[in-house]
Amino acid sequence: MLPVIFEIGPLKLYSYGLMAATGFLVASFLMASRAKTEGEDPEKALDLAFYIVLSALVGARIMYVLIEWPSYIHNPLKVFMVWEGGLVFYGGFIGSVVTSIWFVRKHNIEAWKMADIIAPALALGHMFGRLGCFGAGCCYGDVSDVAWSVIFTHPASLAPLNVPLHPTQLYMALNELVIFLILISVRRFRQFKGQIFLLWMILYAIGRFTIEIYRGDPRGFIGPFSTSQAVAIVALAVASALYAKLLAKSKHDEEAEG
Repeated sequence: MLPVIFEIGPLKLYSYGLMAATGFLVASFLMASRAKTEGEDPEKALDLAFYIVLSALVGARIMYVLIEWPSYIHNPLKVFMVWEGGLVFYGGFIGSVVTSIWFVRKHNIEAWKMADIIAPALALGHMFGRLGCFGAGCCYGDVSDVAWSVIFTHPASLAPLNVPLHPTQLYMALNELVIFLILISVRRFRQFKGQIFLLWMILYAIGRFTIEIYRGDPRGFIGPFSTSQAVAIVALAVASALYAKLLAKSKHDEEAEG
């Protein structure tokens, strides 16, 4: 709704950048705090948070450019204009997972344990990022007549102006907030390492697939599904299978010990 918060000469403070930075700081604090509680080095958690954000931005941008490549052919320099919008979350997720695997192996950290530390922080940090999307007008919804429709009027907004739209950015922010609350509530009842992270994957995939139905911005499609919906289907299947496998193993181990 307000892409640029203030402007002083050539200096501009973008709402998207501000909220993304806020999300990073909040997520980093949560990761460090939880790492200490779990007996891990909070400094290592902060280092990992930095690498995750960097690789997520690169991965998210690469996937978006691959999907929308025809629009960059005549002006390749636009690839680097991230402030104009154009990030695909699942691209960032893939990039951050690869980086995280490299990091935990390098520092001899238990992967599933760290994944459970990351998941709630990721959900809450992503919520702030989606609020930034709302400010910039990217990831906008389809035309709508629901009572809570939003109308973008700022000329710098990336959304269509002066038409009522589904506030899909807020849908996604709310989705992540609910997931965060579920994860921190379930954490105390964790049955196996990796459960919190896999639960995040399952809940996010379901929410993202559903919210994509109301999106109105141009994005890639694979058959009848948007690219993000197709990835969500795969993520849901993989996470559900791993969840069931690790849960069964946990119960088997308990029975063996009993």
